[in-house]
Amino acid sequence: MHTSLQKISIVLFLVLNTQIIFAQTSELSVDKIMQDPSWMGTFPSNIKWSADSKTIYFNYNLQKDPADSLYKINLKNPDEIIKASFSEEQKLESVYGDYNSKRSKRIYTQDGHLKMLITKTNSSSTLIDLGERISNPQFMENEDLVSFNFNDNIYIYSLSSGSIKKVTNIKNTEKKENDTKKTKKDEWLENENLSLLQIIKERKEKKEKSDAYKEMVKKDPFVFYTGSKVISNLQLSPSGKYATFNLITRSDNKNTIVPNYVDASGYTQDLNTRSKVGDEPGKIDLLIYNIEKDTVYPAQTNNLPGIQDQPDYVKYYPNRTWEKSDRSVIPWSTIFSDDSQNAIVNIRSTDNKDRWITLLDLDTGKLKNLDRQRDEAWIAGPGIGYSYSSGTLGWLPDNKTIYFQSEQSGYSHLYLLNIETTNKQALTAGEYEVFEPFISSDKKSWYLTTSQEGPGERHFYKMPLYGGKMEKLTTVIGNNDVYLSPDEKQMVILYSYSNKPWELYIKKTSSNSIAKQLTSGQSEEFTAYKWRDPDLIKFQAEDGTMVPARIYQPEISNKNGTAVIFVHGAGYLQNAHKWWSSYFREYMFHNLLTDLGYTVLDIDYRGSAGYGRDWRTGIYRHMGGKDLSDQVDGAEYLVAEHGIDKDNIGIYGGSYGGFITLMALFNEAETFKSGAALRSVTDWAHYNDGYTSNILNTPEQDPIAYKQSSPIYFAEGLKGNLLIAHGMLDVNVHFQDVVRLSQRLIELKKENWEMALYPVEDHGFIEPSSWTDEYKRILNLFNETLLNK
Repeated sequence: MHTSLQKISIVLFLVLNTQIIFAQTSELSVDKIMQDPSWMGTFPSNIKWSADSKTIYFNYNLQKDPADSLYKINLKNPDEIIKASFSEEQKLESVYGDYNSKRSKRIYTQDGHLKMLITKTNSSSTLIDLGERISNPQFMENEDLVSFNFNDNIYIYSLSSGSIKKVTNIKNTEKKENDTKKTKKDEWLENENLSLLQIIKERKEKKEKSDAYKEMVKKDPFVFYTGSKVISNLQLSPSGKYATFNLITRSDNKNTIVPNYVDASGYTQDLNTRSKVGDEPGKIDLLIYNIEKDTVYPAQTNNLPGIQDQPDYVKYYPNRTWEKSDRSVIPWSTIFSDDSQNAIVNIRSTDNKDRWITLLDLDTGKLKNLDRQRDEAWIAGPGIGYSYSSGTLGWLPDNKTIYFQSEQSGYSHLYLLNIETTNKQALTAGEYEVFEPFISSDKKSWYLTTSQEGPGERHFYKMPLYGGKMEKLTTVIGNNDVYLSPDEKQMVILYSYSNKPWELYIKKTSSNSIAKQLTSGQSEEFTAYKWRDPDLIKFQAEDGTMVPARIYQPEISNKNGTAVIFVHGAGYLQNAHKWWSSYFREYMFHNLLTDLGYTVLDIDYRGSAGYGRDWRTGIYRHMGGKDLSDQVDGAEYLVAEHGIDKDNIGIYGGSYGGFITLMALFNEAETFKSGAALRSVTDWAHYNDGYTSNILNTPEQDPIAYKQSSPIYFAEGLKGNLLIAHGMLDVNVHFQDVVRLSQRLIELKKENWEMALYPVEDHGFIEPSSWTDEYKRILNLFNETLLNK
């Protein structure tokens, strides 16, 4: 009898406890937070200054238009936000252009026309309209002359005379050879005719002598024929003596077809999308066009130091023969010194292991290495660029010193290097990173953004050109994205904090001035809710590393003992920070979950941005290794420190976060009871080359890395509850990924999974109805499987 009463009491307790759990409510709902983002208000983007530094332009929406429009704030009346007229929007100069040395004139292109703007009056005029697109305008050493590109050739325009001169002769065709070969029949007919008609024979002989004389005395104009190759990065040295360009030989890689089942035509239409990792790389050559000698010759990359070095991962394949040969490289665009005496070129190996900054001899094409950056994982990091970008790279005014960024210290910092002495100097140092440094107009200082205050903050600084004390120009905790006025006297700051979306502020360019807020776009409906400021914390991983994260905690009285871990996407991205997240829908969803009693953890796992080289490369050759164990250690931290039930932890994320969710459900079933994998990679051999080959090399070269990193190989480990959600028009992570995985789960006779398909969505969802449906399914998954009933 006593035992029966105990059982009844336990049942009553569980029933009452379940009623308490489901009685927890929120002001938020999935329908509310996943509606069109306009409900939140309007927030500025795409900030630009007028050339006279008097007006700020930005995209905004005060009138509830279907899309953002161009608005402006004049500094004479900074409290007034005005919608720019259509003609004013058309007049707003392009961002692609060049100033003269005094910054009194700016040349730029707009709608394919060459235009010039007078800075003082902010007035512009059209210089040339050739009927087709003009690009890459540049002032030359003689600032009366402007070079520009047109139809894959370089022209020079004189501002004083208005004359135009073509300086290169490049044709995008094959060279045509004169075919004078005759058939035997034609030869017989001609010989017969000449033997019969004496006048015709004499005329022919006379013409042959005349043609031979002309050929002896004349010189045909030089023409460079590209054939089937493509021209890129065509540019002229400031002196006008040399031009350089890339010549690209494209590879014929097979692309994947993504069917569109809901095309307006009523028929299934095929979208021709990217190829898969392991592409045959295209060939890119750097060529020098010597204007004075009227000839073209290549830059020589065969003597680069370490050009035949093999990657370390070859040791995992002892039975394979690895032949040493010159690796394929990508020499990118030339950067000329202002005096045209020197030029540098950024070169990357196509296996992603090396970056060379080289000095180019413009007369011979020979390259001299100035700085080699080698990473057995892959070369990357802020300001370091990628295969088709030089990143932060250029010349100081002395024309003898170059600047660039490097992860030599383990963090991306700014360096100087003298090309004559090869002496290298670090301008910044420490366990932080540098972002988007640029030189001031007077050539005396640097402006740069850094994470010096901590990886979760961004501030703007000024520093002497050759190094010294950094002056901090922003002060408010969060992210300060600064747009400096052309005269550099004012800063527009696009600022946000963890629970405050982006707004504009104006501030004089000094450390002691006060910032004034210009916009306040949050709607009353949005501000009515008290959005949480999640705590930034660190927990210890299994290897002793302290892992950064942010945590959303419910009130003690509301806590239900369950937890959800969110995995951000992109891999190399940061989300445990103090500014408004690009994952703003997920941020709002986490507030909803917390209202309902869940504890939410958002981890900057290994591979995330913002923490230096070792963190970035922690996933090399094994995605689903340390990045997954960090999620497991995060779950253990929640159990140990926050009283979470170890049997009621869920996980979810999109893209890379969806991939980690699959790996978690397949390989860590004892830790994660349920998970939602959104737009997830299931087999890295089916993803793109540019991203995947950095981290895992290529499938045919390093199959071990792919098999230990791809969820489809571990699907038999599924024990918990899995939701798969995917857009059928996804041209990034193809729908084919989850189709193949679903067949694998079917063959394994797994039953505790479901799939939600979104026929009109690409990788990033657009329609509020799709967002709403997806997140209602996620919430139902967690409510039904994690909450004790």
